[in-house]
Amino acid sequence: MTKKLSLISLLFVTSNTFANEVKIVDVKVSCNNSKVCTFNVTLKHDDKGWNHFANKWEIYTPDGKHLATRTLHHPHVNEQPFTRGLSSVKIPKGLNKVHIKAHDSVHGYSKDVFVYKFK
Repeated sequence: MTKKLSLISLLFVTSNTFANEVKIVDVKVSCNNSKVCTFNVTLKHDDKGWNHFANKWEIYTPDGKHLATRTLHHPHVNEQPFTRGLSSVKIPKGLNKVHIKAHDSVHGYSKDVFVYKFK
């Protein structure tokens, strides 16, 4: 019986840990002819307050080069999902997609990466 309870407890803790990761639910991008872009990223996260909230999202090239960070300075407990923008992001020539990673103050980076393909 003890082993069964331990397994159930472990499953509960594991599922709660991953259930609270921040998720990117939408990305809208507009770019000028020089491929300087504005990103509007919509996040969903079960913000709990100052000790646990979605605190940034970042843009990377497919090979892992960091392009930009949008820091989120406060929790959005009563505003879910929420969208925040970042402008003046220069996309290198020839790049046809970027990876966007979301981060929260407890779990770090979400295991899910949003891939945005330029048209």
